[in-house]
Amino acid sequence: MTRHELFAQIQQKQSYLCIGLDSDITKIPKHLLEYDDPIYEFNKQIIDATKDLCVAYKPNLAFYEAEGLKGWQALEKTIHYIPEEHFIIADAKRGDIGNTSKLYAKAFFNTLNADAVTVAPYMGEDSVTPFLGFPGKWVILLALTSNPGSKNFQFLYQENGQSLYENVINTAIKWGTPDEMMFVVGATHPEKFQEIRALAPDYFFLVPGVGAQGGELKEISKYGMNEHCGLLVNSSRSIIFASDGEDFAEKAHAAALEIQQEMAEILKNKFPS
Repeated sequence: MTRHELFAQIQQKQSYLCIGLDSDITKIPKHLLEYDDPIYEFNKQIIDATKDLCVAYKPNLAFYEAEGLKGWQALEKTIHYIPEEHFIIADAKRGDIGNTSKLYAKAFFNTLNADAVTVAPYMGEDSVTPFLGFPGKWVILLALTSNPGSKNFQFLYQENGQSLYENVINTAIKWGTPDEMMFVVGATHPEKFQEIRALAPDYFFLVPGVGAQGGELKEISKYGMNEHCGLLVNSSRSIIFASDGEDFAEKAHAAALEIQQEMAEILKNKFPS
């Protein structure tokens, strides 16, 4: 999917919502455990209930890898089930030496047919660039994450006077263009969005941390948007686990609709017709 196509979907759906499919088998409604593939059944019903309200889905690989072969089969079926117009992010947080990264890229882009994969930059350029160069595919590079431990390393200042996350962004924009690279910027750091947007004015940001982690949509939208919206705001638990009963899909729809309606108002003010 190109940047133009992604922005077109945002405009059409009046949404920049990404729904995280963190499909923990210990948390899905108990009645689904009767199915041969409960994780897939859960995902399918979540997708059916929310597909008109979001532009992206983000399966977190850990919840599938933990289930072994059955988990991988559920992941593959889920990705095939997601409607074509949606942006699919494999949240794998990979990053290794060049030949290994190349195989990771083939796994997610060619075998699973995801549109994007999250990548950790710690090992540097030769661990990131093998993910680039796949037409219509994206690297989403960890920059400033939403977890409390982000402060352990990401805010450390380097010899040039910049923090580590600033150095990651300033260095990585030399590797990939805004048509093939995005950055993870956590919603739990709203005070940083304006300066990060100045560092990467044309790039999309994947923004975790809205919802269960407490990030505020209006604030990050105010300081993080660019002329192509430039934001994919992820919400996982607060949508997919809005209920643990038989009404889970209905409750997921309601939770996603609430966010989408707020996004529609923000977009209307940002891009008046």
